[in-house]
Amino acid sequence: MTSEHWLADGPLFGLPLSDLWFGLVFFILGMFLFLDGFDFGVGALFGTRSDEHEREQLLAAIGPFWDGNEVWLVVFGGAMFAAFPAVYANLFSRHYLLMFAILGALIARGLAPEMYEQREDEQWKRWWGRAFVAGSIATPFFLGMFTANWLLGATSLVTLPGIVVGLALVALTVVDGVAYLRVKTRGDLREDLRSAGYLSLVAYLALIVLTLGYVYVAAPQLRGALFSPTVVGLVVVTLLLAGVYAVATSRDRYYVAFGAAAGLVFALVGVVAGLMYPAIDRVAGLTVESAVVSTLPLNLMTIGAAVLLPLIFIYFGVLYSAFSGPVEAGEGYS
Repeated sequence: MTSEHWLADGPLFGLPLSDLWFGLVFFILGMFLFLDGFDFGVGALFGTRSDEHEREQLLAAIGPFWDGNEVWLVVFGGAMFAAFPAVYANLFSRHYLLMFAILGALIARGLAPEMYEQREDEQWKRWWGRAFVAGSIATPFFLGMFTANWLLGATSLVTLPGIVVGLALVALTVVDGVAYLRVKTRGDLREDLRSAGYLSLVAYLALIVLTLGYVYVAAPQLRGALFSPTVVGLVVVTLLLAGVYAVATSRDRYYVAFGAAAGLVFALVGVVAGLMYPAIDRVAGLTVESAVVSTLPLNLMTIGAAVLLPLIFIYFGVLYSAFSGPVEAGEGYS
């Protein structure tokens, strides 16, 4: 028997590869929302600072990382296309305007800091500073809209749950950004950010409660999943992590608060995945099993992912180790 026949004979080691790839796609989405999430949060907080030295500290804190963090969005799209091509095609064709909005916001967020540093003209800095803030807020907002529309099977661009989830994701990125900056900065700036962390956490929890309430009232097809052990457990974990974040922030346990913020992001992604499974595209009537590619390419992709993902994690480990430590006063964006 040839190796090709062996790979086409059945899933590797009898593993439920369709479910594993469903989980992997959402794990990758979680990595993007966590890592680039604190970049978005820093961008939103940039608009609250008027002191130029503090603004430079915020830019310096994310300077080495933000473009690398965006790799996870590319990996998310690639994994979706490779494992669930029909879902990829359907989602992107139904919400192509939303996709262009996300890309436009990402371009603004990425270009603005580079342009901000090019001139010392006050009007120039004001304009590009606003573009940085707008891109940092708009990106998670549009991503939240996309996620809500995907979950609920909405075909229209703007929906009430989409707006609520978009706002919730913006609030969560600020929670993430505050936790990150309290690790990376020192002095008055670090202390000033504490209240923003509390306020954004309360806003996030309130918006999530509204979202779950909407799901219960207006999406009866999801009620069973809403009260499943997985989703209920993740909601409880979210409340516990929120408490940990609040206490750790008040006691200046910076890394604990940052870890709790990461947990909040992954818990949210887990709730979305738990509510969605096994229907990965409700509009098209596609389940995880019916949408996944055939056995041979699925096995080949699994082998490739087993090799490449550890390399990606090693890269990020080296990157974050190389630029670890706080941003010093006077240090600028690079």
